[in-house]
Amino acid sequence: MGKFFKIGLLTIALVIVLSSNSFSQEEIKVRITEGIPMIPVALPQFDYTEASQVDGNVLKDLYETIWDDLEYSRVFKLVPRQYFTYIGKLDQENIVFKDWASVQARVLITGKVEITNGDRIIFSVKVYEVETGKIIFKRNFAGRKEFTRLIAHRTSDEMMKHFGEKPYFTSKIVFVSTRDGNKEIYIMDYDGGRQKRITFNSYIDLMPSWSKDGENLLFTTYKKGIPDLVKFNLYSGKTDLISSGGVNYRADWSNEEDKLVYTSSKNGNNAEIYLREMDSGKEKRLTFNRIIDSSPCWSPNGKEIAFTSQRSGTPQIYIMNEDGTNVRRITYEGTYHDNPAWSPDGSRITYVSRIEGRFDIYVLNIKNNSMTKLTEMSGRNENPAWSPDSRHIIFTSNRTGNYQLYSIDYNGENLIKLTRRGENLMPKWQKIE
Repeated sequence: MGKFFKIGLLTIALVIVLSSNSFSQEEIKVRITEGIPMIPVALPQFDYTEASQVDGNVLKDLYETIWDDLEYSRVFKLVPRQYFTYIGKLDQENIVFKDWASVQARVLITGKVEITNGDRIIFSVKVYEVETGKIIFKRNFAGRKEFTRLIAHRTSDEMMKHFGEKPYFTSKIVFVSTRDGNKEIYIMDYDGGRQKRITFNSYIDLMPSWSKDGENLLFTTYKKGIPDLVKFNLYSGKTDLISSGGVNYRADWSNEEDKLVYTSSKNGNNAEIYLREMDSGKEKRLTFNRIIDSSPCWSPNGKEIAFTSQRSGTPQIYIMNEDGTNVRRITYEGTYHDNPAWSPDGSRITYVSRIEGRFDIYVLNIKNNSMTKLTEMSGRNENPAWSPDSRHIIFTSNRTGNYQLYSIDYNGENLIKLTRRGENLMPKWQKIE
């Protein structure tokens, strides 16, 4: 498979979460439900411990990364920093909770940082319920200075878990980029940080996606001059051939079982959809048409598959059972729909539509059959993929000239540009079990 750079996924293990057994207060478990207002959180600046070395960059990176994470979450609402000037400076040993209640905070996060001579960080965080003054949780996070942002993301993940939400701030996004001259596979943090190249080849690699355990990638490679589908292990660098002959692309791994679906023309027909059992290697062809069936994606429960088909004359989105039966069409407006992606909570499907000559991202609510347009008229907007918590969508757009990756909330708010170098395409968010 040529030369690969084995990324440091194992470095996540170097950031240690220390649960202090010395904590005397019992932690509170808080659970929120869909549709309630976001939780107001106060995040005052962190302090150094008395024994710490001083490094303003570490303190700033920790604080700003956690701030950005929580602001992005749509679970928490950050109390504006200017409100902190209305009350006295925080004394972490003697917190006056009524002051924080006065700025309408329901949750207070405090943190202390210790930087050792060996450039090691110990970050101690405490999270309080303001109304009662009780501790929701407290943790120590430790790691080398180079993993400051990862420590911050781990802290934000703890916040999500303790409020009954799926943690994803340490998750990765895989994508294709031309920044080094060839279409290769890259990985980055959810917020665009720490972008790393994974493949180093003289040929093209395209359309990556994740295994359910996050240890493997599936992508199409032109190593042999034809588009083969391969599996690449991020830890060992080992590459296995999944499908060859014809065109092989758009693979999706089931969350429930070790099965994948993908598109192939290897039997001499136009593109069709295949199901493969990864343990046994057994395959089953799911569609049988003279026209194109492509872009399959699993439902979260592994019982259904959404896909694109031209069987009605134009590309439309369909759903079928995992065995290829019970096919039904779900899009009717417009003459071009493609690249369906099923939200992890099962409630929505996002896809690309070409309406009046424009390519935009849409979301279909499966429960009430309502459709929402997320992007507006600017350039081509394509390749949507969901965040693990179903609140955000990443996609490709050339609205500024070159194709770049963007993130947007499921309701069309909070557009964020994630990449800037080269052209960046075909993003997929890591699956979270």
